[in-house]
Amino acid sequence: MSDIKQRLPLLARHEGVWDGWYRYYNEQGDKTDEHRSRLVCKFPESGEFDYEQMNYYSWADGRKDIRPFPAVLAGDRISFKSDLIDGWAADVPLDTHKRTTMLNWVRKGEPGVYLYEMIQISDCGNYRSRVWHWFREGRLFQRTLIDEEKRSSRTDWVKGPTFADEPVPA
Repeated sequence: MSDIKQRLPLLARHEGVWDGWYRYYNEQGDKTDEHRSRLVCKFPESGEFDYEQMNYYSWADGRKDIRPFPAVLAGDRISFKSDLIDGWAADVPLDTHKRTTMLNWVRKGEPGVYLYEMIQISDCGNYRSRVWHWFREGRLFQRTLIDEEKRSSRTDWVKGPTFADEPVPA
């Protein structure tokens, strides 16, 4: 097992199951999409990855999507390499309140598109808010606002698809 939780203690606070809403806005501030989400964030004891995140999305029209985001520890950050993104996440040491995590990634298959994300976790660790700033060729074209609540600190029960409209085992 890597020492990821010791090296990234703020990120370690995100371990668990989070339910929330993703809301997308164009550069004029008009909402262009929204959907429910359940994110499972875990730090495996063994295996190829130091961090694994599985995102489950569901829309009001019945569409569903599942996206895995595995990462490895790389110095003072984790490094993502998946079919969708290449990027990193790191604790922000300048935040003396220890609430802020930053991410940067590029979207594969979308030339010139990159994102910056800031995550704020509450002091109690049960709520977080996230904002994505989407850039194309250096110009902002979209924002995503995400509000989440932790449903469980356990991740061992997650064996298959699970969506925000399904109950979380105790």
